[in-house]
Amino acid sequence: MLDLHRLRIFRAVLAEGTVNGAAANLGYTSSAISQQLQTLQRETGVVLLERTGRRVAPTAAGELLAQKAEGLLAHAAEVEEYVAELKRGRTGTLTLAHIASVGLTWIPAIASALAEQFPHLSLHLRLWESLQTSGAKADVEIYVDYAGVRELPDYHSMTLLDDPYVAVVPAQHWAAEKDELALKDLREEAWVDNDMTQGICRQILLDACAAQGYSPAFRLETHDYASAVAFVQTGSGITVLPKLGFESARSQPGSVAMIPIANPTPTRTLAVRYKKILTGQPSVKHLLELLRLMAAESQPPSQDI
Repeated sequence: MLDLHRLRIFRAVLAEGTVNGAAANLGYTSSAISQQLQTLQRETGVVLLERTGRRVAPTAAGELLAQKAEGLLAHAAEVEEYVAELKRGRTGTLTLAHIASVGLTWIPAIASALAEQFPHLSLHLRLWESLQTSGAKADVEIYVDYAGVRELPDYHSMTLLDDPYVAVVPAQHWAAEKDELALKDLREEAWVDNDMTQGICRQILLDACAAQGYSPAFRLETHDYASAVAFVQTGSGITVLPKLGFESARSQPGSVAMIPIANPTPTRTLAVRYKKILTGQPSVKHLLELLRLMAAESQPPSQDI
């Protein structure tokens, strides 16, 4: 296989017409250029150059090689530039898996910021819950961290946010004016389920209710947080969901009330993990920083005791 570096030197010598001229242009010594040319001729098995006075010119074989090498070197330069762009994170693709409740709250702003910083980056979005059932992997995953989540040894992980559960009730409900509620206060209420996938977020809530000695009486089963909140707006019942999930539901102002749950507060932990091989890639570093900012903005302020 011919060495691309030697082909570039060969082309430089032809362009300058002398070994000394090519050496000066490339920043090498004349002896180094001559040595590379001799090696190239041994590799090809043909004479590539001949002297014409103080200058050198290609032989017929050298002329043909130069013509063939032109396109090859141009393509190699494109590949090298592409690799450089990959290192700078300005091209290529990045697959980001995320839980549904950040799809409307975090992801649009993140996608916009990445597009501005890395205009040639193609961002592929996937629902994390779907990847869990398919067994597929993403470059970066925003996920719910819990005891049963499968560990991925080829990923780094980082906690983003502790997301507390809140109660969502109709605006005229007796609990609407409360500063906080306990789960036991909702024992006799008609509940609207918000996760028919039987996922971990639903299980966290069920476990918390079980610790209070009851199981929620679900009157309606919906597929997602937005649907559940829509039913609460009509007075069909109450629902309990993570605070970030409520923010993603986009209810009509004044139609429902959100009340914090205390003593105890069910909480889910959101985390991010990314492939170890992508450590240091600019687009991934920028994405992680954006996630830190989003999580900080979503985190409730600490209260002094």
